Amino acid sequence: MCIKSSVGLHGTNSKTDVKVIQAALNLYTSGSFLLESKLTVDGQIGPKTIQAITLLQKSSVQISKPDGKVDPKGKTLKTLKQGVTKGLSEYALAAIMAHGKSSVINKYFPLLQNNLSRYQINSPLRIAHFLAQVGHESLSFRYTEELASGANYEGNLALGNTQSGDGVRFKGRGLIQLTGRSNYSEYAEYSRIDLMKKGNEVLVALTPAYALDVSLWFWNKRRLNTKADKDDLRGVTYRVNGGYTGLQDRRDYLDRAKFFLLP
Repeated sequence: MCIKSSVGLHGTNSKTDVKVIQAALNLYTSGSFLLESKLTVDGQIGPKTIQAITLLQKSSVQISKPDGKVDPKGKTLKTLKQGVTKGLSEYALAAIMAHGKSSVINKYFPLLQNNLSRYQINSPLRIAHFLAQVGHESLSFRYTEELASGANYEGNLALGNTQSGDGVRFKGRGLIQLTGRSNYSEYAEYSRIDLMKKGNEVLVALTPAYALDVSLWFWNKRRLNTKADKDDLRGVTYRVNGGYTGLQDRRDYLDRAKFFLLP
């Protein structure tokens, strides 16, 4: 379900759910419904959002007594889903990455537009699964560097950490995190970015284009499109996480993405 609780007049109005409805109203193009001006996708319920819901109910939902509220299993949400312009738009991305800052999300939107197809993430289902994973892993693009110091990776030969200080130096970075000397070296060779020069490893976290590309590279390396094509959230999650940590949160991201991307 793309929203978990009611949105609108006397609704629960969780910030995440409100963002979904605001974005959907902006993207609704069916029937005679027309907003005078687009809503700000900020998760704050107010008169403009409630008025837009009521207008939709009057013009397109055809319910006898519009109540200005969208329920998770109600007719208004069903109508919205059917009439939303499908595809990855700035409004849709703001709703999918509901925990993120608009200024950061706006930086990633053109990068996604220009780079997803380079890795054959070129179907609505593939895009939805990719966004679900990077959304959870980075908390909606908020984090591109592991919060822990990385000291626990010191001497981890499985990660190729053979030199003193490698744990901290090659800690997790990226939307889907690149971790360990071996992985940094492999990606550096692939991308031709000199990440092995001391001090350059932080570029993966500091540069949005690199933070995204390393995640796309990982996605391609792990052949995750094949799992996405089967709509296998558990399978995708296991290959990203090595387990199922945060599975429900990943599912929530996926549900929001599917609402805006899939028919």
